[in-house]
Amino acid sequence: MYVGIDVGTSMVKAAAFDDEGRQLAVAARPVGLALHGGVVEQDMEEVYSAVLAVLGELASRAPGPVALAGLTGQGDGVWLVDGDGRPVRAAASWMDGRAHELVDRWLADGTFETVFRRTGSAMFPGCPGPLLAWLDSHEPKALDAARAAVYCKDMVFQRLTGRSRPTTDVSDASMPFLDPRTRAYDNRVVELLGLTHRRGLLAPVSDPVATAEAREGLPAGTRLANGPYDLPSCALGAGVTSPGDGLLIVGTCLAGLVATTDLDLTGEPAGLYISTDRPGYWLRAMPAMVGTAALDWVLTTTGVAHEEVDALLAETPPGAHGVRVLPYFAPSGERAPFVEPRLRAELTGVSLESTKADLIRATCEGIGFAARHCLKAAGLTGTLAVCGGGTRSPAWMRLLADVLGRPLRVIEGEVGARGAVLAAAARYGVALDTTTWTEPTTVVEPDPSRAAYYAKEFEDHLERLAQARKRARRD
Repeated sequence: MYVGIDVGTSMVKAAAFDDEGRQLAVAARPVGLALHGGVVEQDMEEVYSAVLAVLGELASRAPGPVALAGLTGQGDGVWLVDGDGRPVRAAASWMDGRAHELVDRWLADGTFETVFRRTGSAMFPGCPGPLLAWLDSHEPKALDAARAAVYCKDMVFQRLTGRSRPTTDVSDASMPFLDPRTRAYDNRVVELLGLTHRRGLLAPVSDPVATAEAREGLPAGTRLANGPYDLPSCALGAGVTSPGDGLLIVGTCLAGLVATTDLDLTGEPAGLYISTDRPGYWLRAMPAMVGTAALDWVLTTTGVAHEEVDALLAETPPGAHGVRVLPYFAPSGERAPFVEPRLRAELTGVSLESTKADLIRATCEGIGFAARHCLKAAGLTGTLAVCGGGTRSPAWMRLLADVLGRPLRVIEGEVGARGAVLAAAARYGVALDTTTWTEPTTVVEPDPSRAAYYAKEFEDHLERLAQARKRARRD
């Protein structure tokens, strides 16, 4: 039996798989997010307790020897820990917006673009660079007390294994300090962000990912691998490894990723290049802030349950009777395939005749257009896999195939946890049949006429977005 652990933003999960990649059991626990005034934080002890809880539940539901385990989790943010991996303060989430003024300043003075040209990372308020700089100005004592500024899975790995030295891996370190060519921290970037005196907080990069035996949570001695983080882990779990092939994660964060061997640091600074365990191979990632959270807000506001979405999507035609949604609801704006910290959502074409179905379809279409924008910018040329919570809605998957104008290889189940196991197996030299492990659940084909309609609507979406970005910069 193989175990994958996925420490997500709002849910912690552990999944067990057999030798053929069949999912045997899953355990999950929700974890809280504290949101106030653009600040988004998480209690590290709550997160770690949830990890222990799901591992305990999984052991009771799928008893048996564990061959090895892989760990993945949310990326970005700042998780300040002491030498034992214990929290110094609450974790600042990747969703945090408190450092938006720093990003605005770096956008204006050229620092933002310089960092991108050196690392392939387009900073956003919730990534470690701006957050560490903000904490250095406003909470220096917290940084003084910390041994390291790590990422979510790194904290969990250190505590599960009892290691005395915190480390991270090349995937998490890719934003924003890692030089993707040398696979080491770029000290000039650290200097540009005013963090040279905090350089010691950057956890050493373990390349490839660190391994150790578990001391708690898993059977003693279980081989555990730390990484990659959730985006590249999902790519592995979906079988996206050939250049040109892509993955769309329809979750809290709508992320488009395309495998590539071409490191192109020109063009509009946006997204990032995620380094992988294979030198010379990257994932061109466009992790948008928009995602299922946008639909959740509309459902809550309209009083519609998730179970009603499929039926409502069938009640109104493509175009939603003229209702249009720019689905940029995040308090920190947008980060891919462009960076606009002050961008906010817009609903247009709404009248007294508009229905709940119109609002919901328009939101789903808007999210689809955002996904198409991300995948286009990431350089998608091959097949496209889709995973995440959004795949549970067949109607939305049909709509998404139409909006994207291409077949969708739908991968269901715990894809991130699956990828974490595959990464761990590669690290330990355990042979698994990756083709079998990453076989799609189904393939959704687009309707040609609807796909042609949405191709024109996508161009209109881009025009409306351009105008919204101009307004955001004036505000």
